Amino acid sequence: MIRLGAGTAGLVLTGYGLGALTFRGPRQRPARYLLITIWLGLAGAGLAGFATGGDIGPLLFVVATIVLLIWWACITPRQDRDWAPDVARQLGVQRHGDIVELDNVRHFVWRTRQDFTPGWEKRTFNAATIVGVDLAVSYWAGPNIAHTLVAFAFADGRHLCFSVEVRRLDGEHFSAIGGLFRQCELVLVAADERDILRTRTNIRGEHVHLYRVGLPPGEARALFHAYLDTAERLQRRPRFYNTLTANCTTLIYDMVKPIVPGLPWNWRLIVSGRLPSYLYALGALDTRLSLAELRRRGWINARALAWDRDAGPSADDFSAAIRRGLPAPEGWPVPPP
Repeated sequence: MIRLGAGTAGLVLTGYGLGALTFRGPRQRPARYLLITIWLGLAGAGLAGFATGGDIGPLLFVVATIVLLIWWACITPRQDRDWAPDVARQLGVQRHGDIVELDNVRHFVWRTRQDFTPGWEKRTFNAATIVGVDLAVSYWAGPNIAHTLVAFAFADGRHLCFSVEVRRLDGEHFSAIGGLFRQCELVLVAADERDILRTRTNIRGEHVHLYRVGLPPGEARALFHAYLDTAERLQRRPRFYNTLTANCTTLIYDMVKPIVPGLPWNWRLIVSGRLPSYLYALGALDTRLSLAELRRRGWINARALAWDRDAGPSADDFSAAIRRGLPAPEGWPVPPP
């Protein structure tokens, strides 16, 4: 029975070690493949020993596992890597009460995924003038897998969109499986919607749905400051992105939970494409319409493409254009105090 349990644990460790070496092993493929081969050989010897009663194979596997775990513990998130251009900078925050100065607000102009004009600038906002909060859900792999973003509307007509993103190395492609194995760090991006939403609708061809969320003024302002708190923590202490526990949706929940007492955990926080149905069930969306109708009217791709065709990426009214006809909860927008 003990050997059976050890064999099961050995299978789990074998799989995790394989993932760790695949996604965080040496970047040089020959070296990475060599280490994977050695690991699988030692794991195979150990599992065979657990099955047949041998001792040498399990002992070698235990030693290899200890070495692997020591190496794994030494892999820590960093700020000083060769980042992809769109996640190269961290958001900087300076607060004077509700007056907030944000450094490195992103406003790229995208022509293709590879052809773009980078832009970062400093912008000042007054959190006391927040009049609305919107949720954008961008579907890139079927109805269950989506990226979630939160946009704040201000009384002066401006919008600022926050996105918890994978901080990839330059030239690196993110893998959802790799996100379980410390493949990439995590970054909080604050951006102009002409950048961060338009690149998803008009450049990547993702389906983006926008929902206005019924947050009272105090809670909306608290959520905005929670985003700023998160940015400051990431400046002090970087962390890894994790597909299950530290992603674009779970971090939103972590920020909202202290603001909305009793907010329940739900499986739809993991299956992020289903997040709108979770919010609808909580009454956070406009329940005077069906969720299907909200989804239909909140699909912004056609409006974004029409804006691109008629106005062009240098115009200033993108946020207004994508919100034409967008349903809103009763009493929205909220007048600033």
